[in-house]
Amino acid sequence: MTANLPDSPQPDANRLRNLLIAIVAIVLAVVFALGLKTQTSSASLPAMAKASVPLDVALRNDKPTLMEFYADWCTSCQRMAPEMAELKETYGDRVNFVMLNVDNEKWLPEIVAYRVDGIPHFSYLQANNEPVAQAIGEQPEKVLEENLIALVDGQTLPIAMAQGETSAYTPPNATKTVQKSTPDDPRAHGSQVKG
Repeated sequence: MTANLPDSPQPDANRLRNLLIAIVAIVLAVVFALGLKTQTSSASLPAMAKASVPLDVALRNDKPTLMEFYADWCTSCQRMAPEMAELKETYGDRVNFVMLNVDNEKWLPEIVAYRVDGIPHFSYLQANNEPVAQAIGEQPEKVLEENLIALVDGQTLPIAMAQGETSAYTPPNATKTVQKSTPDDPRAHGSQVKG
């Protein structure tokens, strides 16, 4: 005895369902991959530092300079890296972007001279290398850009001193490179220096 089974559209429906699942899976994989790609910053601090203008070149080329004191471990520096890369791309032909790693002892004289006590620390220098402003900690891209525009134009920087979130940083013992203060030096706080 043979059972008479009705024709079932099930095999075709299963194929169609499987095809739709496969298409949705491919679309989701592509969307996910593109999402990861846009969230991953290509601006790493070491790569940016390697591509930055060397300090000695910046001090000789008659262009204004934005000097950033940073460290690879500095989370504030890392968060700002994509914005700094964008600013360099836009203004790099008119402004030197110099990056000095505070963990490198060779920059100790600059750390002392620019009084770096938190990072990121930004120093703005005119084309004649005269410091005109500084900013400490994370800065909004808009603030940095407005200052860069003014720096390029030789104008007073609109936000000459700014303080944002910093990464903890204690400058190394700089007594070897710091000159002794004199009684009329404001850092002496009235003390007499014996030499």
